[in-house]
Amino acid sequence: MQRIIWHWTAGTYSVSALDRQHYHFVIDGEGHYYDAVPIENNVPPLVSGKYAAHTLGSNSGSIGISCAAMAGARETGNYGSFPLLQRQIDTLITLSVALCHYYEIPVSPKTTLSHAEVQTNLGIQQRGKWDIAVFPFDLCFNTAKKCGDYIRAKVQEGLNVHIL
Repeated sequence: MQRIIWHWTAGTYSVSALDRQHYHFVIDGEGHYYDAVPIENNVPPLVSGKYAAHTLGSNSGSIGISCAAMAGARETGNYGSFPLLQRQIDTLITLSVALCHYYEIPVSPKTTLSHAEVQTNLGIQQRGKWDIAVFPFDLCFNTAKKCGDYIRAKVQEGLNVHIL
């Protein structure tokens, strides 16, 4: 695997059957993660209907982790009835550390990134995706880059501890 792409489901805090069809892991509102599509299904060549289709043009070799959150959210500042939670980001970081370690994925804006960063960082056109471009629990993080940089720094910090 070459990269990890972070998402939110645009749903409730519960993990739905539909969520499990599109991601490798989904994190519920309590911060627990659930296995979904097997990671090996996104090793090329991809087989239609078998792989986790989480990012347009970027599924091959990519692990998709999603937080079950953000139903009804709008980029204009309304974060819906199920805003992304700190505990979900904490679990996303912990899971990313383990996956980066296991798959030897280096931490960088091209290998560990949010769906909102794919178009800018990888040059692959997306359809207006803005997950994860805000932390509703800390509005100092209000752009995809700020959120991505924060998560990457925490993942790298976790890997540094892991190496020692």
